[in-house]
Order: sequence, then C-alpha cells, then structure tokens
Amino acid sequence: MTAQTHVPPTALDHTAPHDEPVVYPPTRWALAGLGAGLAGVGAIVSSSMVSAVYDDKYAGDADAISEALGDMVPQMLAFHLSAMVAAVLLVPFGAGLYRRLKASTPADSALPLVAFSGVLVTAVVLVLGAGLDTEFIFSAGDSDILVSSNAAMYNHWIGTVPWCWGLLGLSGITLFGAARHGGVPRWMGLVGLLGGGLTLLLGISPLQYMAGMTGPIGLLVIALGFLAGDKAFRGRS
Repeated sequence: MTAQTHVPPTALDHTAPHDEPVVYPPTRWALAGLGAGLAGVGAIVSSSMVSAVYDDKYAGDADAISEALGDMVPQMLAFHLSAMVAAVLLVPFGAGLYRRLKASTPADSALPLVAFSGVLVTAVVLVLGAGLDTEFIFSAGDSDILVSSNAAMYNHWIGTVPWCWGLLGLSGITLFGAARHGGVPRWMGLVGLLGGGLTLLLGISPLQYMAGMTGPIGLLVIALGFLAGDKAFRGRS
C-alpha cells in the first residue's frame, strides 16, 4: 500500500499576477535644466561683454586688444562660472530627460538616446568653450606673460565656441516625436519642434553662433514645462 500525502501549495508555488507599482520620476532633473538655462543665458551675456577683439577702435591692434582684456577680468570670470555651471547642470537634465522619454515612448524608440546625446554634447561644448579661461584670465593685460596675438585669439574663442548650442536643438525636436506617441504634452512637442528646429538650423548654418541665443531660451521654456505642466509625470520631488 502506498500512502499519499497532500502538501498544500505555498505562496511561493503560485505565479499569480501582480500589479507593478507606478513610479513617477522625480522632477529635480527638470529643475537642473532650469538652472542650466539661466546659467546658459548668463554665459552668453557675459561672453558678449568681453568685446575687445570686436571693438572697432582696437581693430588689427593685438597689443591694444590684450591691454583692453585686462580691464574685462570680471566679465571673463562671470563667463567662466556661468558656462561651467550650465555644463554641470545639463548632465543631470539630460539623464532625467532620457528617463522621462524612455518611460513614455515605444521600447525600441531612439528618441530618448538622441535627446540625451544632444544635451550631453552641448555640455561638452560649454566645457571646451571655457577651457582656455585659466590660461588667459589671470594673465590678461600682462604683456610679460601673454602674447598679444594669443589674447586676441582667446577673445575670439569665448565669443564663438560657447555659443554653439546647435545640437541642443536636436534634443528639442525629439520632443515633437515623443508628443506624436503621446509621451509629452502636445504643446511641448510643438515648442520643441519650432524652437529646437530653429536652434538646429542656426547651428548647421554659417550663422551657427546665433544658436547660443535661441538654445538657452528654449531650454528654459522646456524645463519650466516639465516642472509646471507635466502633470502626468510630476514626481514627489
């Protein structure tokens, strides 16, 4: 005779379906984007104030340009701090934007990665734009240390390279693609298409430095949109 023992199943034996908790991404990344936009505006404004090489009265006179830069150290310091703060804050903004789009676009969509890449490259451009600051700010106007022609080149550098925000426009355009999938509000998609498209076109064109005017403003608008208008994904922090 064979005895049969019935052992009741335990909870571990069941694979009952369970609801996945809904996790809303926090919004600190959008706050970082707002800060990056403000700092970006500051970088553009302070860069434009370092204008010795563009002043007609110094035209072609490297020595005069170098001497004039010696009186613009506060503006150059403001530029450096603004550009670097913007670059630092763009990284968490880009990461948060990637996560936000990843959660609301098709699984195989390239939009989140493209959006992140545009933001990240813009941050790198800002770091490179401020990369010569230490070499020149503290020797500006000192002919014993700084070669005048190099000083003129430096003024051209900070008046052009940090203004290359063109690829941030690519990130803006991805919002339009996300909006078509219902991933972001429709108005945000339109702003991304118009503002981002303009910034990208300026960046591609020979007028590429004008992207430095539209890029930070567009970033401010989008960051504010995610902070205040993205109700479906507004997180706890």
